[in-house]
Amino acid sequence: MIALIIGAGSALLLSLLGTPLFIKLLVKQGYGQFVRDDGPTSHHTKRGTPTMGGAVIVLAVLIAYFGTHGILSLISDHSAGPTVSGLVLLFLTVGMGLVGFLDDFIKISKQRSLGLRAWQKIVLQAAVGIAFAILALQFPNDKGLTPASTHISFIRDLNIDLAFAGPLLGAILFVLWANLIITGTTNGVNLTDGLDGLATGAAIMVFAAYTLMGIWQYNQACGSSRSIGTVCYEVRDPMDLALLGAILCGALVGFLWWNTSPAKIFMGDTGSLAIGGAVAAFAILSRTELLLVVLAGLFVMITLSVIIQVGYFKISGGKRVFKMAPLQHHFELKGWAEVTVVVRFWILGGLFVAAGLGIFYAEWVVGL
Repeated sequence: MIALIIGAGSALLLSLLGTPLFIKLLVKQGYGQFVRDDGPTSHHTKRGTPTMGGAVIVLAVLIAYFGTHGILSLISDHSAGPTVSGLVLLFLTVGMGLVGFLDDFIKISKQRSLGLRAWQKIVLQAAVGIAFAILALQFPNDKGLTPASTHISFIRDLNIDLAFAGPLLGAILFVLWANLIITGTTNGVNLTDGLDGLATGAAIMVFAAYTLMGIWQYNQACGSSRSIGTVCYEVRDPMDLALLGAILCGALVGFLWWNTSPAKIFMGDTGSLAIGGAVAAFAILSRTELLLVVLAGLFVMITLSVIIQVGYFKISGGKRVFKMAPLQHHFELKGWAEVTVVVRFWILGGLFVAAGLGIFYAEWVVGL
């Protein structure tokens, strides 16, 4: 437990103190946000606000993670160091963050709303996602557990094995399945990142849930003397996943201090893609893939609003369901203040997370 305190605390301080320094650097370079003319008119005042703040979040997470393990190795003879699951999760987080960084840098350097072209972003995200999926099926531990499995999971692996027709087909299907989750999650966080602090606050709650779930999975791991009854979890490195969840919470809380309304900095695609990648990795590595739909319900809801809006616009010949999509902008155009939208959506996000945790715990209780 001391690792979680060290990790979360150091990430919080790094992000809280590092963000204003990064803001000064971006202002000095003249790197500001480009705001689309077709968005809410109230957003025009945001033009020029420094962006790419996700770089601070990612750096804080990396320093805190490796720093925590370094400290633990000095104060404990039983420290195992960074785990395969932790490193694989960081690979997806940093990889997606780099794709977002390229997108942001092109936008601000050329002062336009288009960064990477659609096909370029798809190729880069797919490359990172495929590499992650392949790595996640490697490196079995002494119990034969790999970071991920070819089984589709809900609260644990279900009796649905993608390798039903052989390991090669199973690996291919898993890569496709994992990339579907990654694509959906990164797009969901990216679409949510439209109001000051909205995506940051919502992500904090999701990572807090994965921290609690990781601790629980560690205590109730199969073969552990701490487990109660016959219900247990076969997850590789759950406590290290909990550590990363706590570190991400700390980094995002520190960033939120500067990102809350009126935002002094935006996370940009650097942050939203990195966060989306981390959320997807947690779902896959903690064997809670389908539960992600509930835990990240706010991201799902906002993504669905865009799908509905675009789909209905095409089939109806130009009509709209919402005043504007994503959903948060619909309520802005209905006259809600930006802060009101953010707080109410945070409440919805918290309710989704609470429901997900309730389902997770209830499954264990029922199985006893």
